[in-house]
Amino acid sequence: MTTGKILFAKNNGTHVVKLVGEVRLTLCSSLEKMLNKPDFTSVIIDLTDADTIDSTSLGLLAKLSIQTKKNLGLVPVIISTKDDITRILLSVGFDRVFVIVRELEGYENLNLDMQEIICEGNLEQSAQARQVLDAHQVLMGMNKGNQKAFSELVKQLEQTQPDPDPKDKGKS
Repeated sequence: MTTGKILFAKNNGTHVVKLVGEVRLTLCSSLEKMLNKPDFTSVIIDLTDADTIDSTSLGLLAKLSIQTKKNLGLVPVIISTKDDITRILLSVGFDRVFVIVRELEGYENLNLDMQEIICEGNLEQSAQARQVLDAHQVLMGMNKGNQKAFSELVKQLEQTQPDPDPKDKGKS
């Protein structure tokens, strides 16, 4: 199995994110930082070279899709050629927040200069736990099946979170 990495390219406002190998939590901070830059007009997620993808990464991708639809009115595309990866995507309800395709017409003609995004896998434990919690809360919000599948994990993660600053109560 290939160690995971994230490749990224832009082409005329289209952001292409290619996830390669074993896509795990250690890649998520880099992925989240990159996805928080709203300077795109469309998004393509290429999973054709992904071997596995963990639920935290799925949660971040779901968050990306929800934000893209809310801010731009667009539904991102996922290219997935591997049946096991596609089955995971469908099992968490990604067909409701992404357009999932086996191939995308014209994709190979985009002339992409894919650059590797450096992994920032050394987040503090509390920041990592917050990231895992946020990702799973997004997944839970997608459907009842995810709510059931991830509720116990989310409950445990919520118990490990520090109490919010009393000055911040009621601000959100």
